[in-house]
Amino acid sequence: MKIFLTGGSGFVGGAAIKSLAPRHSIVALSRSEKSDAVLKALGAAPVRGDLETVTSEMLAGADAVLHSAAFVEEWGPWPAFEAVNVTGTERLLAAAKKAGVKRFVHVGTEAALFYGQHMRDIDETYPLAPQSPFPYSATKARAEMRVRAANDPANGFETIVIRPRLVWGEGDMTLLPAIAAMANSGKFAWVNQGRAMTSSTHIDNLVHALDLALTEGRPGEAYFVVDGPAVKFRDFLTPYMKAAGVELGEKSLPGWLVRLVADAAEPLFRLTKSASPPPVTRFAAHMMSRDCTINDAKAHAELGFRPVITVAEGLARLAG
Repeated sequence: MKIFLTGGSGFVGGAAIKSLAPRHSIVALSRSEKSDAVLKALGAAPVRGDLETVTSEMLAGADAVLHSAAFVEEWGPWPAFEAVNVTGTERLLAAAKKAGVKRFVHVGTEAALFYGQHMRDIDETYPLAPQSPFPYSATKARAEMRVRAANDPANGFETIVIRPRLVWGEGDMTLLPAIAAMANSGKFAWVNQGRAMTSSTHIDNLVHALDLALTEGRPGEAYFVVDGPAVKFRDFLTPYMKAAGVELGEKSLPGWLVRLVADAAEPLFRLTKSASPPPVTRFAAHMMSRDCTINDAKAHAELGFRPVITVAEGLARLAG
């Protein structure tokens, strides 16, 4: 199978190339010479471009698209999130259809359902949040809506969405370095003692689900995939960071206070068009103080998904 992949120099896309390249031909969108070198080392053939310039010619001969690129920065202007996550996805969908691609696999997120609330034992019947006050959540929700609306099996074009939660493991470019930076500068503090319950998705489990989604699952559907039973965020994050040599300490702040500070500070930072983020963003403050536990029974039943690694195994591998 020939696969056109976006986000190949990122955590998820890079892991997907490494896993899929021995069995498939991978062409990956690349924005720079540096990215070219990374993609080639992983086993993909780079094609120069981005989501603003992608064309059907770049996708020529591709059987499937694996779309993992997204604007996931902690801070940035709303138009930046919109341009990549929504408009970029629309362009890629149009190019894929024109190129005759048969299946479009989109990497979604549980954040697309989040507007500040607890999310407990949720499944795919839980509604998306396209009007979320958080730019990442709102734009990822709208992107998913575009992907699912583009599903057109009658004309040979199928779309599938895979939704992980809290992706982690070797090569993590988001959670681990961000927490490490806070801890090393003395700025890290637990929220509510880290008692919030969370599901998680090891990178190996996510890549396995993406592999399955290339051929399995019902067109037009979304599927949550997680490691297994939920745990306290503190019980997950402490050993994860310890495996990287980072001790998190005991300092903790009440959730209501963290949310209050973030809700007051962020509008001021946006009003002044600050390039630097506030001490804590609204998204981080609300997400860190809310439960997020996920039921992925649908992926088990329809994709044939089963975790290929447990949290304990993943942590042990990191520690080793």
